[in-house]
Amino acid sequence: MSIIRGMGKTLCYKILSSHLVEGRLEKGESIKIRIDQTLTQDATGTMAYLEFESLGLDKVRNELAVSYVDHNTVQVGFENFDDHEYLRTVADRKGIIYSRAGNGICHQVHLERFALPGKTLLGSDSHTPTAGGIASFAAGAGGLDVALAMAGVPFEIVAPRVVGIRLSGKLRPFVSAKDVILKVLERFGVKGNVNTVFEYIGEGVSTLSVPERATITNMGAECGVTTSLFPSDDNTYEFLKAQGREDGYIPLSADADAEYDDIFDIDLSSLEPLAACPHSPGNIKSVKELEGMKVNQILIGSCTNSSYMDLKKAARILKGHKVADSVSLGVAPGSREVLLMITEDGTLETLIKAGARILESACGFCIGNHQSPGTDSVSLRTSNRNFYARSGTASASLYLVSPETAAASAITGVFTDPRTSVADLSDIKMPERFIIDDSMFIYPSFLEEIKRGPNIGNPPENKPLSDTIHGHAVIKVGDKITTDHIMPAGARLKYRSNIKKYSEFVFESVNPDFPSRASAYRDKGEGGFIIAGASYGQGSSREHAAICPMYLGIKAVCAVSIERIHQANLCNFGILPLIFQSEKDYESIDEGDELELLDTHSSLKEGHFILHDITKNMEIPLTLMATEEQKKMLLAGGRLNEVKL
Repeated sequence: MSIIRGMGKTLCYKILSSHLVEGRLEKGESIKIRIDQTLTQDATGTMAYLEFESLGLDKVRNELAVSYVDHNTVQVGFENFDDHEYLRTVADRKGIIYSRAGNGICHQVHLERFALPGKTLLGSDSHTPTAGGIASFAAGAGGLDVALAMAGVPFEIVAPRVVGIRLSGKLRPFVSAKDVILKVLERFGVKGNVNTVFEYIGEGVSTLSVPERATITNMGAECGVTTSLFPSDDNTYEFLKAQGREDGYIPLSADADAEYDDIFDIDLSSLEPLAACPHSPGNIKSVKELEGMKVNQILIGSCTNSSYMDLKKAARILKGHKVADSVSLGVAPGSREVLLMITEDGTLETLIKAGARILESACGFCIGNHQSPGTDSVSLRTSNRNFYARSGTASASLYLVSPETAAASAITGVFTDPRTSVADLSDIKMPERFIIDDSMFIYPSFLEEIKRGPNIGNPPENKPLSDTIHGHAVIKVGDKITTDHIMPAGARLKYRSNIKKYSEFVFESVNPDFPSRASAYRDKGEGGFIIAGASYGQGSSREHAAICPMYLGIKAVCAVSIERIHQANLCNFGILPLIFQSEKDYESIDEGDELELLDTHSSLKEGHFILHDITKNMEIPLTLMATEEQKKMLLAGGRLNEVKL
């Protein structure tokens, strides 16, 4: 490992420099950047557009805003359909492009039809960095931040450290881009990478197509980085040309003497098929180590691995075979465009003949909305997260693998190294021209009346910060608590527009008594505290993991560390993000302890708090994790109270 030192600029800092609105572009400094494009999906979009409506603007002010319906496409009850009608009509009224259910997963579709090199993209989904595969500075954020970006408000980030991931060589047959990002996860893990950008450099970059690059940048989100970036080069041009969008191409890359904070070298030709084991994307083993393990379910798709090339390779391995009797195989094309492509060239027929179940072009199984595995079963998935209980079955074991490994294992019924396959994948390349059909986009007419079903309510209000917060440690949790732990997805997501109802499920998989205890303290006029270990709030960008605890009376999260998007969401909704100065202090607090913060206004200004544990008669020093801008919104009780347009 070596560190590149020079006077040139990284690709990351070139894009940030061209979009800088406020602040000094120096590592660790708070800056504000102009956002060109925004995207939402229906699980987070309803709240984002309710928040945008509360700003009182007639229409969006950024270059491009797209509303995708891809998460809650299963219509069980009226809630999802009603929310989609709200999304369709508010999009029409406010100047937003609406991507109908069935058009595909937001990140796959946005990469195909809208993402461009050199643009900034903010999305209310943590896998928005997918567009970094086309050299777009694309970051996930909470819905309120996206609503403000649509209003033309600059987005605040910390100028990041940039890690160069230097690729050499070329992937061997049956080793894929999924194995590249799993190797990165093996090295960097899922915590400790806040305010970091991964930038892919080196001669090996030219061997990867844009869809392969997008797989890698998509799962960079699991490391907790702000975004990941590939350069814009000849391969980028070929992808845009195949999409009929070559007019948007610009060459864009780091300077030859760019300076990086760290370098991680990967020889692509030395990689082998890998898997992320339960219950973390960072728990990496080789497929060889897992060979022979019986599998019950295999699912190919999600925003990570559902491109045309992914499905074509899986089908080529499956051709002439039948799925093992003990295995349920499901395939979800990432977009309607991909579905049309595999229908035309016979790939779909091959998958069906092999015994695959063809699923909707949607997020579906990845967020636990359907295809939950059986009790104590093993599920292999090409998606990006295998968090505990995310699938809808707490006792199941989820492994994240490449489409090649998934297909090979579907035939045998056990974990199988795809390199044992005799299929020839050498001729599978990115097509010179994709089938382009934009008829599932609805462009705004500004004529629709906004429709609101009975499940849709306004964002809850919070009060300004009190100078004294007295309450209890309502819950104490360990390390790597994800936003899935805080706010369950799956069947619960249909209540995302109904905060009162959705709040009944906060920490459901951790401690289902949390909502009743928190609301009881709230109703007594007390403020609740969440005590957490390291990497609290990793995973999804869902701001409901801050909104619902705020509604239940939570005033502060005291943690060993907090992930970037969740920290921003806590500030947006008036919850203090506080960090233990010593990890030993985390150990000293017990659930139920009576706690107090005094002089919060002066402490907020200074950035340091003293937590009084009345039960233990202890004083615990805490550091506020907030920028000066965030301090203002915390004092006001949240950004909706503080912002003035």
